[in-house]
Amino acid sequence: MTGALYAAAGSDPDRLVEVAREFSPRIEVCGPREITLDLSGLARLFGDARAIAGELRRTAADRGLQVRIAIAGTRTAARLLVRHRAGITIVEPGDEASALAPLPHDLLTGLTSGPPEVRSRGSLDPPQGTALSSGAGSSGPAEAAELAAAFRRWGLRTLGEVAALPSADVAARLGQAGVQWQRLARGEDPAPLVPAVPEERFEQALDLEWPIEGLEPLSFVLGRLIEPLSAHLERRDRGAAVLHVRLHLVSKATHERSLQLPAPMRDARTLRTLALLDLESHPPQAAIDRVVVAVDPTPARVLQYSLITRPLPSPEQVSTLMARLNALMGEGRCGSPAPVDSWRPGAFSMVPFAPVEAPSDGPGQVGQVSKTEAPVVVALRRFRFAVPARVQVEDGRPVRVTTERRGLDGGRIEKCAGPWRTSGEWWADTRSGGSGRPGGAGGENTPWDRDEWDVTASDGATYRIFRARDANAWFIDGVLD
Repeated sequence: MTGALYAAAGSDPDRLVEVAREFSPRIEVCGPREITLDLSGLARLFGDARAIAGELRRTAADRGLQVRIAIAGTRTAARLLVRHRAGITIVEPGDEASALAPLPHDLLTGLTSGPPEVRSRGSLDPPQGTALSSGAGSSGPAEAAELAAAFRRWGLRTLGEVAALPSADVAARLGQAGVQWQRLARGEDPAPLVPAVPEERFEQALDLEWPIEGLEPLSFVLGRLIEPLSAHLERRDRGAAVLHVRLHLVSKATHERSLQLPAPMRDARTLRTLALLDLESHPPQAAIDRVVVAVDPTPARVLQYSLITRPLPSPEQVSTLMARLNALMGEGRCGSPAPVDSWRPGAFSMVPFAPVEAPSDGPGQVGQVSKTEAPVVVALRRFRFAVPARVQVEDGRPVRVTTERRGLDGGRIEKCAGPWRTSGEWWADTRSGGSGRPGGAGGENTPWDRDEWDVTASDGATYRIFRARDANAWFIDGVLD
């Protein structure tokens, strides 16, 4: 059996859902005032359909709700009847079409303008159940209004007249949307009942008998809380997107930390390690007497490994490693370099480290380029700090470069290209920050003014050298490979 529950305007939607869940775990919320539910098997507890409807109505009245109830063999029939008739309506399975025949076809307009994610599931034959108003249909509000206007122009007034039309002619004139309307007019369900899953809280809390201080005792408490939380996520096939740790201190303050995880994960050991490493960098200011751990759930990730390419490290391994590095070096000092829109030599920004799989170029190639098609790539191995050098200049061009850095022999310059002059940030206030190193290697607001050269020395190496014009000094910026 399928039942529909329709509440009066102004009713509390939460109380309506509570009433429906007291009778069946399979309910579908169709709107703030309408719910469908599957009543299969309730006859053993309450009796026939009229007894079930009476019990539903009494339970709703105890909650202060005025409801309409319709029970039929399909959800569509129950929804249409509950929208048109007050009180209790009972239709035996198989009599849906005859019960709906005298109803006006305008009822279909509200029935077929529900949520698009429900309306797009197609036309499957569902099992009999309880119907509370749902948005199952096949047309949007504008298209539904056009279909209703077309039926009125044809002189049709009731659902029975719509259902009696030849299906082939309806499809030829109105398309599949018209055929879907005709099926609804006969009381056929366009989609199975999709049970609404109650909202679950993925949270664990523990009140401590004695306050604790330090990460070592806190580690045992976090492990005790995260392990059942991880098991709950695994049972629901979910992963944690955000990890929340809330510490209630003896000073009546609350220390809260939230970790945005790079990928859905539910490994208890990894989650505990990430929480501890974050608390190591941001320790609480007093002893702890209550610990709360919660996660924001998300669908678990599906891993598909390749038989050709080497797999990347798991997100759990990467997250743990990055958390350890951030705890050691400080936040914002670990990640992946990214280019920035600037002419400053060596300028880059730091972004979170997130490795991605290399794209494949087709069968047998696996993202590789053949030797005959491999492009020539010139890379500059830039020194973190420019190396001071002595450069001899003749006729405005460098002819010899030497330095005291081990491994950089230098010597007579055999080939050179340049100069390329760059400058910037000369408008900034130099007192606002920056290290003030020559050549503009300081902070973002440090001015720079330099002439760059690419030179090949007698030792066989190709260097990029520059002269800092503001300091009139030469440096080696890097080595070209």
